[in-house]
Amino acid sequence: MGQRRVAVTGLGIVSPFGTDLEDYFARLCRGESAIRFYSTDIPRPLALPAVHCDSFDGGAQLGRGLAHTMDRCSQLGATAAFAAWRDAGFADDGATTLPHRNGGVAWGTALGGTLTFEQGYRDLYMLGRERVSPLSVVLGMNNAAASHISIQRKLPGPCHTYTIACASAAVAIGEAFHRIRRGESDLMITGGSDCPLGYGVVRAWEALRVVAPGDEASSYRACRPFSVDRTGLVLGEGAAALILEDWDHAQARRARIYAEMVGYGTTSDHSHLVKPEAEGQVRAIHAALADGNLDPAHIGYINAHGTATREGDPTEIAALRTVFGAHAEHLPVSATKSMHGHLMGATGAVEALVTTMALARGTIPPTAHLDTIDPECSGVRHVTTGSGALPAPEAALSNSFAFGGTNAVLAFRRAS
Repeated sequence: MGQRRVAVTGLGIVSPFGTDLEDYFARLCRGESAIRFYSTDIPRPLALPAVHCDSFDGGAQLGRGLAHTMDRCSQLGATAAFAAWRDAGFADDGATTLPHRNGGVAWGTALGGTLTFEQGYRDLYMLGRERVSPLSVVLGMNNAAASHISIQRKLPGPCHTYTIACASAAVAIGEAFHRIRRGESDLMITGGSDCPLGYGVVRAWEALRVVAPGDEASSYRACRPFSVDRTGLVLGEGAAALILEDWDHAQARRARIYAEMVGYGTTSDHSHLVKPEAEGQVRAIHAALADGNLDPAHIGYINAHGTATREGDPTEIAALRTVFGAHAEHLPVSATKSMHGHLMGATGAVEALVTTMALARGTIPPTAHLDTIDPECSGVRHVTTGSGALPAPEAALSNSFAFGGTNAVLAFRRAS
């Protein structure tokens, strides 16, 4: 059997803007930031710019009984996955026209049920209790979200969870794509979810001195990738999901196809746990282009990893300049983390969704708050809120580069 084509037939999002996909994308295209000043007193005072889904109610979305068996990370993930499932035209009861013998789940999360374990520590060490919730293990395990999705949508194929820092969801999507292309599955629910706003997690990131500061007035623009005055990343929670499906089956059931996924490249820097290297990113981009049979000149948009760190941003731009050469100066690049923050293991899914929507709608969202480009980040066509209309891209890449040195690049093409 030759390689099969892979369609993106469903998309789902959970964000501070809600779960409406078209509204979410429209807000990003306007440069609207979901970053706010977030504060809590549990277990001790904490205040910082962050992306928090204030209005999200897992019980309302999933039913109280099911939500009770899930950590917040799984609630967010299942909500996004089920939204994508419905968006693809499938029924909530799991009944579809697709052979269920090989449908599966590939999910990404960096932190999984960290909030559950943090609650356990508070119960034991702060409140002096002798035991934790008997549901702690099943709530907190990293594969819980994928398992719930598989069970609720009756998918007996592979159910895999990928934990690779901020490349988790991108790798999950790439592996799901390859599985369908090889003919091993007809459909995969894929994406990622994360909740990195637990007290211990936030304090750990602050200790690295890479978290952007801010207050009530300034937090909305705290994340400024590629800007000369950037001060660091902004943590966020949320989830995104994609339905990847065999192209022929999608066409046979007359499914709406957002885009075609055509390539996936992944490499390791194999040099340092937290210092990115352009050479490893270059190899991942080349691998994705080769996998998708794409010439660099075919690419009309790149959703950059762009975390707004001093070291990471110029490294990524250097990699783009190396791969795209003279084309780089005309290549539209944006970092939507400037608006949706860094959702850790879920970020690759959010950015893959945004990239898919950019192809489907012919509109490229900007890097918000990019007023003065750092000279070290020059050499590409940065898309800002003042860039005006750009040519609709025919093909696009989504970059995810993780601590630990894993690089993952996803390639998509406009549906035709």
